[in-house]
Amino acid sequence: MADEMSAKDQWVRQRLLSLNQPVVSFIYDGTPSEHLMPGWMMAPLETKMLSNGQTRYMMKWTDPATGLEVRVVAVDYSDYPAVEWTAYIRNGGARETPILEQVRAINSGFRRGTAQVPGLDPNGGSPIREAVLRTTQGDNFSAGSYEPLEFRLNELAKSFQPAGGRPTNGAWPFFNIDYGREGVILALGWPGQWQAQFMIEKDLVSAVAGQETTHLRLRPGEEIRTPLVALLFWKGEDWIAGQNLWRRWFLAHNIPRPNGRLPELITAGSNDGPHKVATEEMKSIDAYIRQGEGARMGYWWIDSGWYEGSDWWTDWWSAKGIGTWKPDPVRFPRGIREVSDYVHGRGMKLVLWFEPERVYRGSYLWENHPEWLLKWNADEIDSEGEALDLKDNNRLLNLGNPAARQWLTDYISRFITDQGVDIYRQDFNVDPLKAWQINDGPDRQGMTENLYVQGYLAFWDALLQQHPGMLIDSCASGGRRNDLETLRRSVVLYRSDYQAPSLSVLPMSTDVFDGNQGHTYGMSLWVPYSGTGEYCEDAYSARSHLCPSVSVGTHLANPDWASLRRQISDHRSVADLFYGDYYPLTPYSRSEEVWMAWEFTRPTQGDGMVQAFRRENSPDAGIDLKLRGLKSDANYEVTDLDSGRKIRSSGKSLMREGLRVAAAAPRTALIITFREIP
Repeated sequence: MADEMSAKDQWVRQRLLSLNQPVVSFIYDGTPSEHLMPGWMMAPLETKMLSNGQTRYMMKWTDPATGLEVRVVAVDYSDYPAVEWTAYIRNGGARETPILEQVRAINSGFRRGTAQVPGLDPNGGSPIREAVLRTTQGDNFSAGSYEPLEFRLNELAKSFQPAGGRPTNGAWPFFNIDYGREGVILALGWPGQWQAQFMIEKDLVSAVAGQETTHLRLRPGEEIRTPLVALLFWKGEDWIAGQNLWRRWFLAHNIPRPNGRLPELITAGSNDGPHKVATEEMKSIDAYIRQGEGARMGYWWIDSGWYEGSDWWTDWWSAKGIGTWKPDPVRFPRGIREVSDYVHGRGMKLVLWFEPERVYRGSYLWENHPEWLLKWNADEIDSEGEALDLKDNNRLLNLGNPAARQWLTDYISRFITDQGVDIYRQDFNVDPLKAWQINDGPDRQGMTENLYVQGYLAFWDALLQQHPGMLIDSCASGGRRNDLETLRRSVVLYRSDYQAPSLSVLPMSTDVFDGNQGHTYGMSLWVPYSGTGEYCEDAYSARSHLCPSVSVGTHLANPDWASLRRQISDHRSVADLFYGDYYPLTPYSRSEEVWMAWEFTRPTQGDGMVQAFRRENSPDAGIDLKLRGLKSDANYEVTDLDSGRKIRSSGKSLMREGLRVAAAAPRTALIITFREIP
């Protein structure tokens, strides 16, 4: 990584640490910050070596006239070509500030060859004649969620933003600026409404990103922050080299590590009945355990509907328990603890669902703390186009209110301890943007959102500090809140609600299965850990959903234990390989007439796997897949997981000539493993 480290080091020295040309930007009292900050008071650059070998920098500017303070805190990684920063803007004066607007966490550019801005590279660099911007579709409850996207950049700005305030609702705050054999990955950490723009300006690609709307006055002592910005510089054969470098950095420095270890790649089960009832939960657990080790799962999952006012699972939305968070005393007379003790006594752990930011009419918070709640417009429409009547029956708990956040932190933390919860699953099924905006006056636009985002992150930080061995699941109507800040505190157990419905008895369209193949294909470029549900009996359907963590099950009234055992066996056989490098082996496609395939490989361990799918109407019985990331001079044993058939081949042959995979019939899913042998 010497070349990448050099490019990063140059950019840090010549751009990020430039006190006269800050990487952040804004307009203050009508004047762009680039004209103001060079004349403000500048504190000396602070440098601190951290215990993990990273370097932290702090830069600070102060407006002598109004007391506005701009502080940029950056972390430079010593083992990866990565750097990140967050800016904090505080009113240190005695009066309200002039209007602060268009606050951007990054307003900078990158050149081919050196990734430098014009005038800073002593060797001149190369002009940008062509660059491709790569990202994916955010989750939008469709087969197209996480579809890889690419855009040829030019002089017209290409703009991205999510819908409704959830950061991966239809958009994706992760980008790869690809020059061909080198580039820069840019990621945003902002669990709110962000915006990013990219374009070619003269001889560089410019990147401008931040909270979408800021037009506000800061009161004395108030502070806002920008999104986290992370950059990773890469060089390699193609842009996939950058994605794999990103995956390695993500695993090394970003993914949560409960008790110092990578998160377990879990297999979870749940009750298939219409009620959430303690006795039914325990009866279902016993049914699986009686089937022996082949049907054993590591986690038991209780989703929405366990609280007061939700007698049937269809009433999970409109229940006074949303905002009270007490187990229904009739269905759970001894609380959730009765089930969690039962689960723990059988060597399993418990996943429990919450949606603490939404407050329903009649709940404890609705009745006792209306001052903590934010309203929506009466005509608010959710992202699926269905009216939710948010004005009459729902409020948003304002996590930007310190008292509200403290109450929630204390209550949820105590609940986790008292009720024996192992994975705290936090859902978020509303778009918050309108509620934030309604609370802002004309000169406070963006303030409620900014304080809310800070409070949301502080809430999770407190939970993790008090429960250091616990995982948080970042559900938000599926995968609609998975920015970098969120992913540093949580894992993605449900990457999308667009999957085979829980233990469905209805026929599923091929779009669901092929779509979930596409979800794995696109999300694996960015997030090594993701999960979904495999509530299907045939191998093609189940393996289309197979990913790092899965929820499985069978209809206990008419169980198919053989299929369940195969699902669990598939996952156990390959789960750890999902943490390896990732290579798409075929183009992304939603067509039913093609093969879709990809590879996960662990270079250090010398093993990996191929997942390959002959789709419904594919006329080709076989396909040659050129593997990647192997050692040319090594030999590999390749095994078909179904037949057990083994072949031996050199790494050189597998990468040049390819691995021939075949399926006698369409709608076939193959799992092929490989390992290096002497």
